[in-house]
Amino acid sequence: MTDVPTRFALSGADVFDGRTRHRKHALVVDEGRIRAIVPARELPANIEVVRIDDGLISAGFIDLQVNGGGGVLFNSQPTVEGIRDIVAAHARMGTTALLPTVITDHPEVTYGAITAARQAIAQGIEGCLGIHIEGPFIAPAKKGAHDPALIRDLNDGELLRLTHTGLRNVMMTLAPEAVTNQQIEALIKAGVTVSIGHSNATYEEAMGAFQAGARCVTHLFNAMSQFGSRDPGIVGAALASEQVWCGLIADGHHVHPATMSTAMQAKRGLPFFLVSDAMPTAGSIQNSFLLNGREVTRVGDRLTLEDGTLAGSDIVLIDAVRFMADTVGVALEEALRMASLYPAMALGVTADYGRLVPGRRADIVHLTEDLSVEGVWVGGKPLDIKAKSRQRMPA
Repeated sequence: MTDVPTRFALSGADVFDGRTRHRKHALVVDEGRIRAIVPARELPANIEVVRIDDGLISAGFIDLQVNGGGGVLFNSQPTVEGIRDIVAAHARMGTTALLPTVITDHPEVTYGAITAARQAIAQGIEGCLGIHIEGPFIAPAKKGAHDPALIRDLNDGELLRLTHTGLRNVMMTLAPEAVTNQQIEALIKAGVTVSIGHSNATYEEAMGAFQAGARCVTHLFNAMSQFGSRDPGIVGAALASEQVWCGLIADGHHVHPATMSTAMQAKRGLPFFLVSDAMPTAGSIQNSFLLNGREVTRVGDRLTLEDGTLAGSDIVLIDAVRFMADTVGVALEEALRMASLYPAMALGVTADYGRLVPGRRADIVHLTEDLSVEGVWVGGKPLDIKAKSRQRMPA
């Protein structure tokens, strides 16, 4: 597939455009963009046709929370090369765009990661959308795997730096306890997508943050105040808010399938989107790594610190799609939207990403009937996914 021209058609599989599944149709790509979806029998005679075997082609996945992959942890390698390796590892498994995510760390790591993301985009590294800064402005009571010694409140000096990153797509996970609503408003004004997470905020505090402009919740149910009889907490505030997006880690460890199903039925307004919260073990054979000097170990497909605290996940988005469809019971088309269209909407990048419709980028994934990744195109260019093996060392 390395000789695919700039204008071609993919034919032989169903085409899911993000809304509708088209059978016996072909997807036309021209100069890295989607040109059309047409009945296969109506393809012009002068177009190169790439035949693919059955299954389904869909928009490439978009992951808004990726700590690492392919053996690389962004916090440990906050460089252009680190981003390049993480993006490549996830792209081979169908995630064609992502936000490299730096979690709570020393300032030089946080701002070095911002610089690296800016440089990666300037150098044209396909798939790097910007950056997700998850902490350090969070609540120690809900630190999760974040190092409590590095957690701090947001001051005016750092606020100034964070409102002048030079990046178009910046997501920040904050706790209302560590910031003021005025600071949230300043970040929103600067174009930052503010997400509430790692927080023990009350329902009223969470609603105040949403009213200040925060419009996402980071990995709903995890590391946050829960839904209670006298205080609905962040979970209750998120489910009751029509204009708030919620990320979900669908790995079978972070959230029970029944909890996911119930939350999806209860949520008002905007739907959920999937995140991987992937660590360097995703797409890698390694079974341990260091996070802020603490060892994280993989046993099976579960990542934990020595005390048993979950430390990110070992999945990529195709795993989450499969879990939602096969275990939670979500319709496949909706599971695919949760991994493509909805994250694009949450980040505000639907002009280019999230659907296979004319004018948008030709970021495409070909899935088999059992939802294995069979082919990937980024900007209309086919990837060599032979290195996608997830063979693991014995635990």
